[in-house]
Amino acid sequence: MKVAPSTHLAYCTNIHPAETWEETFAALKTHPLAVRDRLAPEGAFGIGLRLSAQAAADLLVGGRLEEFRQWLLAENCYVFTINGFPFGAFHGTKVKKDVFRPDWSDPARLSYTKNLFTILSHVLPAGVDGSVSTLPGSFKTFGADRGLVMENLLEMASYIEALATVSGQDLHLGLEPEPFGLFENTAETLRFFDELLDAAADPDVVRRRLGINYDCCHFAIQYDDCRESLDALRASGLRISKVHLSNALALDPRDPVALGRIAGFQEPTYLHQVITRESSGALHRHIDLPDFLASLEGSHSAPPPPEARVHFHIPLYAEPAPPLRSTRFHAADALAYLADHPGFCSHFEIETYTWGVLPEMQRPIDEMIAAEYHWVLDPQQHRAGGA
Repeated sequence: MKVAPSTHLAYCTNIHPAETWEETFAALKTHPLAVRDRLAPEGAFGIGLRLSAQAAADLLVGGRLEEFRQWLLAENCYVFTINGFPFGAFHGTKVKKDVFRPDWSDPARLSYTKNLFTILSHVLPAGVDGSVSTLPGSFKTFGADRGLVMENLLEMASYIEALATVSGQDLHLGLEPEPFGLFENTAETLRFFDELLDAAADPDVVRRRLGINYDCCHFAIQYDDCRESLDALRASGLRISKVHLSNALALDPRDPVALGRIAGFQEPTYLHQVITRESSGALHRHIDLPDFLASLEGSHSAPPPPEARVHFHIPLYAEPAPPLRSTRFHAADALAYLADHPGFCSHFEIETYTWGVLPEMQRPIDEMIAAEYHWVLDPQQHRAGGA
């Protein structure tokens, strides 16, 4: 499915709980086909695949990979991108900052990502470029060896270059800035890649094979302007490997009703980083939603800042009930940027993965996913985005 000519659109199947290949394949046979039938039963349907390390290893055993390729052909589906950020269990257990483990200082992360590219290269249709997304090196509090992170990423770039040369495919890895990641906003991303390119034996290989997975939720939480950020990243020569169309919560922490509502979004599975902004523009970071709420309780001398944004993915198609707001204007800006700069990125992926922990009543999952596609594909709806 395409959001524009030569620009592919999918939803990320990290929504569906699955850690083995058998569980993953069962989910693929159920949900993407149901969403396809709601949207475009006659057209080729793109799948944003999520594979755990276990599922990837399972898939490479025996004839499973070729079986999967044949199934994709039979169902008129295709894989153009893989989410390689979550290495292990992603649902039904406490994930929090462990989603960043193993990081890029660990050879297990390198091996896993190589497996993902081997899989992607085998199933990728002719004439379509292929992407894998991954974490931004590490998590700030891990204290990872920055040099080792870069060494492994440079080895990964060389691996992708060799695979692409043999296969004739355009393959690329997108590093995904996230709050509290080793690099988390536009400025830190530019500095990290400057260092990485300085350390590279062949910077052109790095520019071809390593780029940015631009997650709209993450950059909105940083208060980075979408157009300014994309302009800066592209002006530096960095490849925009993929865009995650995602939406975060926002609120005025001075409003006690808003604070009461946001407190209901505390849950034990995922990390929900919070960044507040003072009237002066100064930003304050909190590693998780409970830490943010506790900071307000413990601060009686200074008034709360006027704005907070919370890393909690919510649907693109619906605003939260007031007084909560959203950051979906950032996703709308990314789609408007695509209209103004056709081809700046060929991969767009809807990435609302928190359906299982949203506190509000929900519709059937396939219906909600289809509603997100309708929002993305209808420019009229973008103008009704949050502020």
